[in-house]
Amino acid sequence: MDPTTARREPASYAVPATPGQLAWLRDQVDDWRAEGLIDPATAEAVLARYLESRRFSLGRLLLAVGTGFLGIGLIWLVAANLDELSPLTRFLAVVVLWLTCLVGAEVLDSRRTSAVVVGAVRTLAAFGVGAVIFQAAQSLQVPAYEPGLVGLWGLGALVQAYVTAARGPLLVAIAGFIGWVLWEAVEQNPTLTGTVLALTASAVAALGMAGLHERWLPAFSGPWRHVGAGLALGGLFVAGLPVGVDGGLPSFGWTLALVTAAGVLAAATCLVGPVAARWEVLGGSLALTVGVVLAAWPAGADSRSVGLDDLAHALVAVTAYVALSVGVAAVGTLRDAPLLSVTATLGLVLFTVVQSFAVFAPIVQGAWLFLLLGAILLAAGVGFDRARRHLAATLEQESDR
Repeated sequence: MDPTTARREPASYAVPATPGQLAWLRDQVDDWRAEGLIDPATAEAVLARYLESRRFSLGRLLLAVGTGFLGIGLIWLVAANLDELSPLTRFLAVVVLWLTCLVGAEVLDSRRTSAVVVGAVRTLAAFGVGAVIFQAAQSLQVPAYEPGLVGLWGLGALVQAYVTAARGPLLVAIAGFIGWVLWEAVEQNPTLTGTVLALTASAVAALGMAGLHERWLPAFSGPWRHVGAGLALGGLFVAGLPVGVDGGLPSFGWTLALVTAAGVLAAATCLVGPVAARWEVLGGSLALTVGVVLAAWPAGADSRSVGLDDLAHALVAVTAYVALSVGVAAVGTLRDAPLLSVTATLGLVLFTVVQSFAVFAPIVQGAWLFLLLGAILLAAGVGFDRARRHLAATLEQESDR
């Protein structure tokens, strides 16, 4: 291949890469040149194919926020009924808007437009799926507050995500599915145990999806894993609240179907998924078990006094939540996913604050409570940082071997 031609290609085919990725690539290219594996022209051509770009640039943030506003505005436009138009005209107008975004995104992609712009238009098309579904339901006199409509929206966005292999529509689809699942679960099982079971079972299902995608579609594994970790942290957070009432057992039906789906996905991941994904599913399953036990354990009946049962409940909840947070942070380090580590840290801080005021405030009063809380948070922060550094150092040593 002519080196001159190779240098001209990146203008149209430049691949965005973070500064850290480019620094690593430059080191590798220098090593290859020193070992005589490639010549200087080839090294220059390789580096020229990549464009330095930060994951959270201002342009991407504006595109993401703008896409979200446009999508919500599209749904809102439907909800406003557009009374001046007939139902058929309203439906056709929404369909045209959706198809324009759907087809326009693929046209832009075929013309090698910026991947960020293409992703924004694809995400807007995923929002358009919801607009079409809600407008059709409105025309058929279906109440807009039916949770099944949100599930259909998620299904439509999911089909688009897999057809186009786009992560933007996938995020919309996951949000739709999770919203539908939790909405149905809370409606059919309005108990603490039912809510916790819905959150943690959804977490196991999401982690199972992440494990399966890791083998066949790695680009989609990250979103499922982040959602699963967030749901597990949220479920255990709710389970650890000292609400003072017996959570009760959830009714069968929807809950059974949800737990069965989570079990099937977890079993499939354990059978064919990578080792790391199996451990993640196991962690989610343990969070489900502990969460249900804590939710069904009545504690905190009297906020003015704390008994041994309340302290035991708080101790188990704190221990379980710390273990889960550390696990999520470790996964974030292992997989180079800082958002997981940040989520785990924020969740632990919030959980510690809530438990301190809800359980220990009647025992430790005033300034002493803040001193105790500050000491706990500082110790947790130091422990998190040391664990992260030790894990990162261990991984670096393993990669050097």
